[in-house]
Amino acid sequence: MDKMKKASLAEQVFTADHVRGSPFAKVTLVGYGDFACPECAKTYRTVKTIQKKVGARLRYIFRSFPQPERYENSEEAAEAAECASSQGKFWEMHDRMFENQGASDEVHLSRYARDLGLDLRRFRREMREHSHRKKIRAGRRAAVDRGIDRAPTFFIDSSQHKSAFGLATLLAAVQAAAGGS
Repeated sequence: MDKMKKASLAEQVFTADHVRGSPFAKVTLVGYGDFACPECAKTYRTVKTIQKKVGARLRYIFRSFPQPERYENSEEAAEAAECASSQGKFWEMHDRMFENQGASDEVHLSRYARDLGLDLRRFRREMREHSHRKKIRAGRRAAVDRGIDRAPTFFIDSSQHKSAFGLATLLAAVQAAAGGS
């Protein structure tokens, strides 16, 4: 993939994106993640710490990258997040699923929806009808077309972060992009 395509990947914010932070933040961290992936659950905790340490200088964009060939319920979990998003609670569902990693079957997803105060009938209907599957699959295809082949994958502004995703390396890279600690 040429450098220009990779650069534009993180610089663009799409209407389908889930964004925390100001569009005027000094640095943008784009994360491709799978709610059923254990490594993504670890990076979730890393990103939460980075958000606290970098504060208003950081805008975080999460893009679902389900890997159903690797993880059971991967696509269903991504759908649950979008069902929650349709009721204004994407980030709450995002956090709940990563905090309870591995518990993304139908029973747990419905429990999370109930606990978050979602309209359960609507949530279950959207899940049953796969109302958001087309959007999720289109997002995954777009990521694959741009060279993403696994989750987690991170971009800091226009550069793919190629090092380990632990706190030490990812925090240092984000802080450097944000202009210090």
